[in-house]
Amino acid sequence: MLKERGVDVIFGIPGVHNQEMYRGIEEAGIAHVLARHEQGAGFMADGYARASGKPGVAYVITGPGVCNIMTPMGQAYSDSVPMLVMSSCLDEVAARRGQLHQMKDQQAAAATVCDWSEVAVSADAAYGLVDRAFAEFISARPRSKHIQVPIAQLEAVASPAPAKLSPVVATGYRAQDVAQLVTMLGQAQMPLFVFGGGAAQASEAARAVVSACGAASMSSYAGRGIIAGDDPLNYGACLARGESATVLGKADLVIAIGTEFAEVDIWRSHLGHTGDLVRIDLDPEVLSDPQRASHPMQAEAGAFLSALAAELPQDGTRQSGWKAEEVAATRARWRAETDAERPGIVPVCDALRAAVPADTMIYSDMTQFAYVAKEVWDMDRPGHWHHPYGFGTLGYATPAAIGGAVARQGKPTLAIIGDYGFHYTMQELGVAVELGLSLPIILWDNGKLGEIEDSMVRAQIAPNAVVARNPDFVKLAEAFGARAVAPGDLAQMQEAVSDAFAADGPTLIYLTPAILG
Repeated sequence: MLKERGVDVIFGIPGVHNQEMYRGIEEAGIAHVLARHEQGAGFMADGYARASGKPGVAYVITGPGVCNIMTPMGQAYSDSVPMLVMSSCLDEVAARRGQLHQMKDQQAAAATVCDWSEVAVSADAAYGLVDRAFAEFISARPRSKHIQVPIAQLEAVASPAPAKLSPVVATGYRAQDVAQLVTMLGQAQMPLFVFGGGAAQASEAARAVVSACGAASMSSYAGRGIIAGDDPLNYGACLARGESATVLGKADLVIAIGTEFAEVDIWRSHLGHTGDLVRIDLDPEVLSDPQRASHPMQAEAGAFLSALAAELPQDGTRQSGWKAEEVAATRARWRAETDAERPGIVPVCDALRAAVPADTMIYSDMTQFAYVAKEVWDMDRPGHWHHPYGFGTLGYATPAAIGGAVARQGKPTLAIIGDYGFHYTMQELGVAVELGLSLPIILWDNGKLGEIEDSMVRAQIAPNAVVARNPDFVKLAEAFGARAVAPGDLAQMQEAVSDAFAADGPTLIYLTPAILG
């Protein structure tokens, strides 16, 4: 059934409780990637989904397997990633205690970090829940989901799965909403668009719309690349900059598409707009959030933007009150602020960006290197930089990049992770070695939890518990069978990155602040 629904890869770990889920995988033509930890399996499924656009599927066992994958489930829920976790569960837990892997309420525990968690009490129920999950991945905001199947049902004889359903059509748009926005744009003198990750598949239409309106633009971190980085009226991924509120306040019309304005997007309670705010989003919860949009419009971003572009004149004659030189000056000031806040990282980001191929997909972790890069590294296309934005999990980048590389066979994939985050999932390096993935892993080692230390200092707390003893990461990577190198300067780093993309296995590229000399 899963193969017929388009599943090519399953990430997971077999155990005595869920081994029946593995019966027939090879016959179906589905590859299985054996993770070293269920957290790694979940992040791999997440990375695979973000790279392929298809749901990532993970298999785990009862109890600890489910607990271990709950962190990736929470990350996928937060970042709107279509991930399906399937687990075994005990047949009965109320009248009998002390069973292997027993939890008080596994279904409810998983439900706290995903869209829904259900138990399939029969084969037909399992089939129905799988089809429900796949339909909702398309028709609604994609989020992680969990299906658990009792062991007795997994071991029972089952009838074949039903035929594949007709494709679900995503929510489109209302023509009157498009017409209303066309009118509003015609009257606006300083329109400004804000693009989020929900609009990542509509870059061509988004660029046409912005050009036709002479509008300025901003993006969330997840929306980078929707508008070209060198567009003269593109402020970039600047929403977290406090001054972006001032810029938004200058606009007489703000149109936000596919972005929820979460805390991790704007780090303030109010966006900063003073004029009308149009919200275009698939999720009705977003349309009624505290930003209080004056014109909420429920629609799928791609369909809406394509329709809007078709209604706007594309002759390039429309001018607005935005000035390219002012945008450039503001962006230069923000770049300098970023460099001053975390000194020395911007030049490394610039050198790394120059060394990676244009089509590289990047997975980053909760590390100061990534925090800087997200602000100063313009993307030339959307959907090619993935980060654990909302849930903010450490250890994401390495396994997620493995999942992305599995989905992108033959295309460049890169991981960026900090020394502390690497400890969380370093064991998954063995998976990349087994699979022979040409995966450069940039490990930024500042010898501490640098961001937390800085935060403590700002709060006038004596830094405590922010330094951990690190291993020799180069030797560690080599022990896994990976290549490893510690460049002495930026030129050597660039050479190492180029070599890593051409290698027949993963390469750990070990960097410290000393690389700047």
